[in-house]
This record gives sequence, C-alpha cells and structure tokens, in this order.
Amino acid sequence: MDTVIVYTDGACSGNPGPGGWGALLMPEGDRDDATQLTGGAPQTTNNRMELTAALKALESLDEPTTVKLHTDSAYVSRAFNDGWLANWKQNGWRTSSKKPVKNKDLWQALDAQNERHDVKWIWVKGHADNVHNNYVDSLAVTAMEDYK
Repeated sequence: MDTVIVYTDGACSGNPGPGGWGALLMPEGDRDDATQLTGGAPQTTNNRMELTAALKALESLDEPTTVKLHTDSAYVSRAFNDGWLANWKQNGWRTSSKKPVKNKDLWQALDAQNERHDVKWIWVKGHADNVHNNYVDSLAVTAMEDYK
C-alpha cells in the first residue's frame, strides 16, 4: 500500500457565507506528481469547508491507502486525534454537553473514509511557513471567489 501525502484547507468569507476548499495529494517520495482538487459552496461555514476538503481528498483515492493528511483545522485534527469523534458516535452523535454534533453529515462521511483508509491526521499551523499548507489555502480562497 503506497502512502499519499495530503494537505487540505477551507475558506469562508463571512461565517456563514461563500466558501471554498482545496486539497493537494502527492505520492510520498514523488511530490512532483501532485493532484489538486477544489470546490466550494455559495452559503456555508469555514468548518464545513475544512471537513469537505478532507472528505473530497479521501474520496478521490480509488483504493484503500495509507494517508498522511495535514490540516490547519484543530476542529478536524482533534476530532480524530483526541477522541472527539469516537465520543460523539458513542453518545448518539451528541457532544459532551448533550447538543447535536454540528456537520454530522460530513463527519459521518469522513468517518467512513477514515475507516476505509489508514489515515494519520496531522495538524499544521495555518498561515505560517508550510509551503503546502499555504498552497491549499490559496486554492480554497480562489475557489471561494467563484461563489462571491
């Protein structure tokens, strides 16, 4: 099973407002062979765009794959790394304060992809010196412009 390096980001103008997302997929060891994906929505939130970027990246992989997925969204990375998602599922898709989980549709789809692939969720600092994270940020912002 080959490893794929993935960077994802979402953007929103207003929250809610028009939004965009971007993803960059690169086979480990061959970053010149990259695939980029983008999209957006006319009325959405930043969190929905962050989730959608990760979801679309994982859905684009034809076979179960080892993935190192980089995101600057603590919301996304902590859900998997800190057990939030497991707790939400155990609590009938309710938060620790007994409120319904927001974006349940995307979380359920992302959970299915996480089960399909061997995903390592890696948080990176946004708007810093990570060239790949900055690139997917620019993809998300550009995609968002189509919905303004």
